[in-house]
Order: sequence, then C-alpha cells, then structure tokens
Amino acid sequence: MKFPAEPFRIKVVEPIKTTTREEREQLIKEAGYNIFLLPADSIFIDLLTDSGTSAMSDNQWAGLMLGDESYAGSKNYYHFESVVREIFGFKNVIPTHQGRVAENLLFSTVVKEGDVVPNNIHFDTTRANIEYHNATALNCVIDEGLEPDSLHPFKGNVDINKLEQAITTYGKEHIPLIMITITNNSGGGQPVSMENIKAVSNVAHKHGIPLFFDACRFAENCYFIKEREEGYADKSIMEIANELFSYGDGATMSAKKDGLVNIGGFLAMNDNVLAQKVTNMLILIEGFRTYGGLAGRDLEAIARGLKEVLNEDYLQFRIQQTRFLGEMLLEQDIPIIQPVGGHAVYIDAKRFLPHIPQREFPGQALVVELYKRAGIRAVEIGSLMFGTKNPKTGKEIYPELELVRLAIPRRVYTSMHMQYVSESLGEIFEDRNHIHGYAIEYEPEFLRHFTARLKPV
Repeated sequence: MKFPAEPFRIKVVEPIKTTTREEREQLIKEAGYNIFLLPADSIFIDLLTDSGTSAMSDNQWAGLMLGDESYAGSKNYYHFESVVREIFGFKNVIPTHQGRVAENLLFSTVVKEGDVVPNNIHFDTTRANIEYHNATALNCVIDEGLEPDSLHPFKGNVDINKLEQAITTYGKEHIPLIMITITNNSGGGQPVSMENIKAVSNVAHKHGIPLFFDACRFAENCYFIKEREEGYADKSIMEIANELFSYGDGATMSAKKDGLVNIGGFLAMNDNVLAQKVTNMLILIEGFRTYGGLAGRDLEAIARGLKEVLNEDYLQFRIQQTRFLGEMLLEQDIPIIQPVGGHAVYIDAKRFLPHIPQREFPGQALVVELYKRAGIRAVEIGSLMFGTKNPKTGKEIYPELELVRLAIPRRVYTSMHMQYVSESLGEIFEDRNHIHGYAIEYEPEFLRHFTARLKPV
C-alpha cells in the first residue's frame, strides 16, 4: 500500500494556526534564525522532533486518572517498574524526568576526565554529557552509515574493527562503558542488527566493559530486525526486544520517543552497586527513587505507552508513514538518506544546497527556508549541531554528514500532512540556488544549536 492508512480514529482535534510568509520572516529574524527560539503557535507542521510530541491514546489518558501521587512507593511506580523489567530485563529501574537526565546520572557516576565512550554515533545530549566531564565521545559506526546513498539494511551498526581499535588505543581502563544508540538518530534513524549487537556484546564482555543501550527508539529498531534480519520474521516485537537487551548491562531511555508520552525516561541496569550510587545522586537532584522527578500519573502513562508501542499494527504504520514521505521526496530527486529510517526522513543538505559551504551551515539554511516558505519546522543535524573547534588552533571541525531531519511525531499528523511537506520541499528544491548561508553571532559553550543566534551571510 503506497498511501498508508492510520490505524486509529481521531477523537479530539487541535486547531493549527496559520501565518503569512511576511509574519514568519519577521519571527525567524527576531529568533536569530534559530528555529528552537520560535513560538510554537507560529508553526503549521512541527517536525522539529519526535521527542515528547506524541499523541497519547485513550488508554493512556485514562491511566492519568489513576495517578497515585504519594511521595514514596507510588503504585504507579511499581506498575512502571514491572513493565520496564518485562521488556528490558534489567534488575534496577530508576525513573527520571527525561532521557538526558538518565545520561547525566550515568556519566556523572562512571565517566572521569580522559575517558572514552564508544558508540555507533552519539546524539547531541549524549555527547554533551560525556564532554562535560572532559571525556571523549567516540563514534564507531560502519562506513556505510556515513554514505547517504548506501542501501545497507543496518547502517546503524557498530564497526567491530573500529571498536577493537579504540580499546587497543585507549585501554579498557579508560573506557567505562560502550553504548549503542537504537535506532541511530544522528546517522539517519538507521537500525542496528541483532547480529551486530551480539558482536558488540562479545567484544565488550571479553574486555570486561559494560554495554549500555540508548534505547529511546528500541521498538522501531526491533521492527526493522523483524522485517530485515533472517530468523526474526516470526518473532514478536516483545521477543525481539527481550533478546536484544539480554546482550547488554543497562540502558538509558527517553520515554518521550517510544514510550509514547510527553515527559519521562529512565535508567536501568543490572549492577546493584552502580544502581545504588546513581540512586543516591537521583535523590539529590531529581527526587526519591520511586518517582524520579515525575508525577505518578506520568509513570502510569509511560507504563501503558511502553506496552502500546509493541503493537505491530502501530509500528507498521509508523514505519510506512515515514517511508511514504521519503518516497515522495525521492520522486522529486530530493537527496535523502537511504534507506529511510524509522522516525524521520533526513535530507542531505550538502547535495540539496551544494553552493553553500559547511562553514555557512547549509542544513540551517534549508531549515530556515522551509519555515519561511511553508511554516514547517525541521531541525539541522550537521555543522551547527555537531561542529566543534580544535582546542589548539580554534579551527572549526565539521561533521561528515550535513543533514536536515524531518522528525515525525507519533500519532499526530496524517499522510495528507506528509504530502504538504513533500510538495513544499519540492518547490524549495526547484528554487534552491537562491538560498544563502548563515554565520553565527552568538553561541554557548555546550549544545550551541539550542540557543545560538545567526545572521544571513
């Protein structure tokens, strides 16, 4: 089926405000040409992120009414804990108010200055939480993962040779843990195969290094395994998830993605000693261990969302809707990362705007143009987000991929909305030679893309 039909009925609607191009041009100028600084009610279709933007189900909304707001020992925590253990299998379940707090708790406990943390590709907050401790966030994705046109079915895989070389080069005593991001957000939302996860697990445990997952899109990754990897077609998503996490020692998760909620996350692990250290810090900065910065009603919504996300009808539509948008863009010769990933379509901004050099942020230029022309908000994943400076020379170091991510919120937009996005990008592509680059006027020390201000070149 080319046109995917939504496996749900719309029960409540939210009006979308429309603005004129003149209004949008003024708003983006006032925001310093940074889409994070725009008011949300000026957006027609918001593809900034799939994090915390899901539409919750009637079942989840009903669960909110059962919120037990006891300070300690809330019944919703025990439901949440049992669901996480059922899917992920880890003994210790520590709630947090979102995924980056789980990362912060983990890295603040185990990472020290000079350490190295390998991953397929670290996303922005993961990398920043590691670098905050003067450690190195090392990317070890396979070469195909950096080739936009490669049709490798698991472009999120870790390169085992690169991983082994990293352990040899830095020494296992300087590698507190290895991570795998599923799916690989920074590389186009690409999945990691079960075979590769087993291989990474073998390397990690051979050297006595814990393996953790960044598991925020675990269900989408499991669906790709079922669809593409031999031996898994007849297994349920739950069975695939159980096996996948059995090869690791812990996980961080932003439940704002595959938890189908607007807030929440967790850190889970088997190591009791590490869990106690993390819990002590949790109590200091987030709250008691049975709420971790969340209301009881939020814990209940996560528990229900984690079960709903395993539904194969939902996952099939989720993947098909994203592919549908990708295929419409390909029909217009718009360059994207292939194959299309799970939660987003990624435009190759280098090829879309070849006349704009990386120093002038071609991805951000396309993001700004998309908002000005169509009221669509996307996000740059390229030189603005991942560019760094050489500490000795101050010279800018640019990432290999220069992308614009069209992240699709779960159960929010219809396939007709995707057609509007495709048509808008097609019009911009036809007129792309008139788009100019940008320069930075202000940037913070960490995560500059969130608050930087730019100006047209």
